Amino acid sequence: MNSYDERISNVCEYIYQHLDDELSLDKMSDIAAFSKYHFHRVFLAYTNMSVTKFIQLIRLKRASFRLAFEADKRIIDIALEARFDSPEAFSRAFKRTFEQSPSEFRLEPKWPEWYMRFDFKIQPYGEIKMNVDIVHFDTAKIAFIAHKGSPETVLETAAKFIAWRKDTGLSPVKTSKTFGIPYSDPQITEPDQFRWDICGTITGDIPDNKYGVQIGEIKGGKCALIRHEGSHDKLNQSIYYFFREWLPQSGEEMREQPLFFHYLNFIFEVDECDLITDIYFPLK
Repeated sequence: MNSYDERISNVCEYIYQHLDDELSLDKMSDIAAFSKYHFHRVFLAYTNMSVTKFIQLIRLKRASFRLAFEADKRIIDIALEARFDSPEAFSRAFKRTFEQSPSEFRLEPKWPEWYMRFDFKIQPYGEIKMNVDIVHFDTAKIAFIAHKGSPETVLETAAKFIAWRKDTGLSPVKTSKTFGIPYSDPQITEPDQFRWDICGTITGDIPDNKYGVQIGEIKGGKCALIRHEGSHDKLNQSIYYFFREWLPQSGEEMREQPLFFHYLNFIFEVDECDLITDIYFPLK
């Protein structure tokens, strides 16, 4: 029999992958192989919220990305996608959850407060196995903007980079690669010491600009590569696997260069469970 944490994690993963489906209590309890009455109590114990609230929260999470990054998408359409009967019901639930109305969030998202709503943990379980490939990464000329400060406000900096891309057309999101470079682990770094570069490949020069976008490069060379599929919230599972399991047994050594992420798609294009991110670990 599977352990309780595995069964609850299976339910959460199912929810992430079926946000547009009817997610009934009977269906969720069947996936967990619990009585629906017992399941409700176990789920609450593991997540500190009811399964109904969890489903609504994850739908509102997707809706918040729609609001912040898809300015041309109408709020009524976002509300219907989140399975609310009316924009009014959606607005009440959104404000109750994030303390901003949808229109306020669209205008000026309060990302630190937003992050706090997802401060719950589903404990990892079992033995994690991932494919690690050795590849050669070609040096990439990039435009980048450096985020310095709390990890919870990285998305504010990302919005500036998106605006620069749209204003200048110098690193089109459709034809250029997008990277993220964390210079330390956000979980163990003091907020005022944390840096994260948001980058896009470029071919020409970068004029002076109001956004603080600069020109730079990601050095090429030998790298280990893990393809991470799913939420960015779980990227650490792949990273910790690499450092705890793969690297000690591989005989390889890391270069003095931070790991970096290549985002193959984006939260405003696909559901969170369908995100694909390549993680590069520079090797000697």
